[in-house]
Amino acid sequence: MSRYAYVNGNFTRFNQAKVHIEDRGLQFGDSVYEVWAAKDGVLLDDIGHLHRLSRSLGMLRIELPLPLGSLKPIIGNLLRLNRVKNGLVYLQITRGVAPRDHPFPKNATPTIIITVRPKNYAQLEAKAQKGIKIVTKKDLRWKRVDIKTTNLLPNLLAKQEAIDEGAEDVWFFDDNGKITEGSAQNAWILNKEGNLQTRGLGEDILGGITRSTIMALAKKLNLKIVEKPFSVQEAIEAREAFVTSATSFVTAVVEIDGRPIGNGNVGSVATILRKAYFEN
Repeated sequence: MSRYAYVNGNFTRFNQAKVHIEDRGLQFGDSVYEVWAAKDGVLLDDIGHLHRLSRSLGMLRIELPLPLGSLKPIIGNLLRLNRVKNGLVYLQITRGVAPRDHPFPKNATPTIIITVRPKNYAQLEAKAQKGIKIVTKKDLRWKRVDIKTTNLLPNLLAKQEAIDEGAEDVWFFDDNGKITEGSAQNAWILNKEGNLQTRGLGEDILGGITRSTIMALAKKLNLKIVEKPFSVQEAIEAREAFVTSATSFVTAVVEIDGRPIGNGNVGSVATILRKAYFEN
């Protein structure tokens, strides 16, 4: 557990960090967040995460009370205080503290919370070598998942159902039976034609920062990318499937709804892209 956290301008002992009971993040989920991976003391895809944070804040009309660029040195200091070189950084910004009422308060100051925790990359790599199993579920989330808010209860419930069913995670499908994304990851397949396929950006998926990096790397590797929704059946019949996120990087999906993908092993394209990501 982190020894220090950052809350509203102060680095404080983790077990003493507090927010007000009327903070709108607690009362309404009126807040946004970002998660970075840190590897060897370096934040991965840091610029992309800051840009997405700025977009999410703008969509919710929350004004950051400090320059966006100042967040990176704050995170760096927090990593050093906690002596974490390999880990995860969690940042949450709420609209602030105000008497509980639905309209936006006029004078609330946003709450900023940052925590870090170590991550064992050797264990992550061992998991990636095995791949993960997923199950598919109807997408019951709200209709603006492109905004990275803390309203994640449908994600949590679906992932727990997947775990209860013996899988590691879930892929959601829409009213047309097309995959949107995972509980916290973008979904990809290597389709029958040998092209990488993933759903195009829109209000029904989060614009993953790792997704963007992998798209750029795939183009450098001369892999054709098709931004088009695919069905559950197309995923099951694909040559490969994998997820991308700041916490899983590129991780192969070896089974969907109890059916093996390809030969049931981690595919070569997912392996190449994961390696390319860390060498980037």
